[in-house]
Amino acid sequence: MTARVGFRIEGGAVARLVIDRAAKRNALTRAMWAALPGLLADLASDDEVKVLLVTGEGASFSAGADIRELISGADPADPMAELRASNLQAQVALREFPKPTIAVVRGHCIGGGLEIAVNCDFRFAARDASFGVTPARIGVVYPPAAIKVLLDLVGPATTKYLLFSGELLTADRAELKGLVDRVEDDPMAAAEAFADTLVSRSQLTIRSAKESVNALLSGEDGDAAAVRRYRETIASGELAEGIEAFTQKRSPKFVWHPR
Repeated sequence: MTARVGFRIEGGAVARLVIDRAAKRNALTRAMWAALPGLLADLASDDEVKVLLVTGEGASFSAGADIRELISGADPADPMAELRASNLQAQVALREFPKPTIAVVRGHCIGGGLEIAVNCDFRFAARDASFGVTPARIGVVYPPAAIKVLLDLVGPATTKYLLFSGELLTADRAELKGLVDRVEDDPMAAAEAFADTLVSRSQLTIRSAKESVNALLSGEDGDAAAVRRYRETIASGELAEGIEAFTQKRSPKFVWHPR
């Protein structure tokens, strides 16, 4: 277990990144946003880690950015510049994390907390969870890069509803809108079970699929990378093992890991 700048990391094949500032409902400071890319880089380079669960300590996932820091920057003409830069870099790092990520949400998931959740691959929520983006309540102009992630996930109408109104969605409504993948009595147990399933699958297939989805969402075709991965599955024996295991009616023993 490692603790760094408002986060706690628990290792293993199914690792956890815990937002660890429960006394402030896991509100995110600029230092926390700035630390996140480095933490994710460490987890990405750890061959033991196959799936990452992202959650919050205590009753909330995250209530968003620490509001006291919103206009505390050195430049009076743009007091949010440093915070905005750290925030957007952290979102990119999470979105481009090469392994599957699951946000496990209890309680409030608002503003910056929702930014973390929507940049994960999946969102598993408790029945008491609530979701919202609240810039319209305080006069913040939301950056287009953050809007696009939400837009790709839930479409224009729900994106506008959240941004225009600042209202919160219950877990059930969020699931209906496509913002949440599963609503569970015990979302951590459900996420761990799903993560175990992912660990048992071909990590090469998963890696390639995530790369392709990210490329397509970015307006690229992803063909060249997919062809490289296809050749890799042949050369590494990953495909041969999968087919042999299927014909022998046994669980495959996939051994691929990134070079």
